[in-house]
Amino acid sequence: MPVRLGSERLLDSPALDGKRVGVVCNPASVDGHLRHIADRLAAHPRARLAAIFGPQHGFRSDVQENMIETGHGEDEIRQVPVYSLYSETRQPTAAMLRDLDLLVIDLQDVGTRIYTYIYTMANCLMAARAHGVKAIVCDRPNPIGGLAIEGPMLARGFESFVGQYPIPMRHGMTIGELARLFNEEFGIGADVDVIAMEGWPREMYHDATGLPWVLPSPNIPTLDTAIVYPGTVLFEGTNVSEGRGTTRPFELVGAPRIVAERFADQMNRLELPGVRFRPAVFEPTFHKHAQQQCGGCQIHVLDRARFRPVETGVALVAAFRASDPERFAWRDPPYEYEREKRPIDILAGSAEVREQIERGTPARQIARSWEGAVQAFLKIRKRFLMY
Repeated sequence: MPVRLGSERLLDSPALDGKRVGVVCNPASVDGHLRHIADRLAAHPRARLAAIFGPQHGFRSDVQENMIETGHGEDEIRQVPVYSLYSETRQPTAAMLRDLDLLVIDLQDVGTRIYTYIYTMANCLMAARAHGVKAIVCDRPNPIGGLAIEGPMLARGFESFVGQYPIPMRHGMTIGELARLFNEEFGIGADVDVIAMEGWPREMYHDATGLPWVLPSPNIPTLDTAIVYPGTVLFEGTNVSEGRGTTRPFELVGAPRIVAERFADQMNRLELPGVRFRPAVFEPTFHKHAQQQCGGCQIHVLDRARFRPVETGVALVAAFRASDPERFAWRDPPYEYEREKRPIDILAGSAEVREQIERGTPARQIARSWEGAVQAFLKIRKRFLMY
């Protein structure tokens, strides 16, 4: 039997009866039959859909990376206002919430700290508390499983819209569990219910859920992308292409003048667990190095249980820097809404990873440096797990 989503359980309950409902959603907010939550709310016999809110990339997920949306609109089909929460505001305003009794959040996370949907959720909880609106978070699977935890913690002073709270890069939680963590441990204090899933064990990846995969954002087209993303997202903080403008973003990484065969061989000699690197040459159609030939590799995960995406991402960044030290560069601000700190530092959660790479510290040693903080987080996380 497929996993039963929190949204399905909510829609089958009386919780929506008589309510004017706003929903935070995007194209991935579908159930096991590909029915979109906005459509189901619009057709609900005892509730009224009153507003739609879109996270980064928009309600229709049609806006590319870091393009701040400037306006709001009207949904032609459902005849309700659509508000962007990646615009001049990142949380619903009092005016947006004025006619609502209930704010429902149904977003597909990908299991990585920097993915902004979890902070859109947190900001919605803040707004709900501030304006006296009840919130409901519909839980969804962590597509890369809920067991493995890895990566550096967000350090104080490096908070941003790609990291508002101190959690590891790969956090191993569902969006509903994060809602409870943010609301209780980090003091949001909203009136929120989390609607749990049925039939999701923590070890389950998305392709075992029986649910359809709908890309949650324009550059997470497949589950394979989501599996490597906790590490290769670090390339957003460099001038190396993370594969945007190809059909395999975050799986293909490369830069001009890199010899693919040499680079892949260098990476395979590291014998990183659960992964092989295939030489690859590609030409991005847009973004970094558009229309230029880039050499590098495609990341092939052979053993999900052993694969360590963040350590692998650090090793790849270090290898590109060592392969072409004169041309490799850390990306300059701005990044997202951050205009001062280096993008690599706000992605990694502090300056430490960048400084370790610059000192030539091996990736395995860098990974060991964050294990103590991860163990401490595990004790906090345990209180908020639902499965």
